Amino acid sequence: MISEARTDEDILATRAVMLQLRTALAPGDYLPTVRSMMREGYRLAALRDDAGEVVAVAGFRSFRMLYAGGHILYVDDLSTDGRRRSKGHGRALLDWLKAEARRLGCTQLHLDSGVQREQAHRFYFREGMGVNCLHFRIEL
Repeated sequence: MISEARTDEDILATRAVMLQLRTALAPGDYLPTVRSMMREGYRLAALRDDAGEVVAVAGFRSFRMLYAGGHILYVDDLSTDGRRRSKGHGRALLDWLKAEARRLGCTQLHLDSGVQREQAHRFYFREGMGVNCLHFRIEL
């Protein structure tokens, strides 16, 4: 079952899976960071197994971008528990995100993925996603 994490308890239930992706974030900083981001439009969805354990998580937001030609859903974070990969959890969560994007009137779904994440890239390509730009950054 996929649902949005809105309560502190729900957000904390996503922490272990999210920190597998976002390893630089200290566990104690997770809840206040997510809460702060939520005030800026960040949303968090969790896929739970039959026992209620979070097995995959996605952080996302929707906004307008001129280059995209309108409203998009941007996926900040998409992580499946490393012990539970290749069981369809990532696909189920990505399908949910696509449906949520359509519900919001978005015309595109976007995400960035680190160049080192080759396994994730294979998954995104299998799901019909393509590379259409390079993302550049500079530390300030």
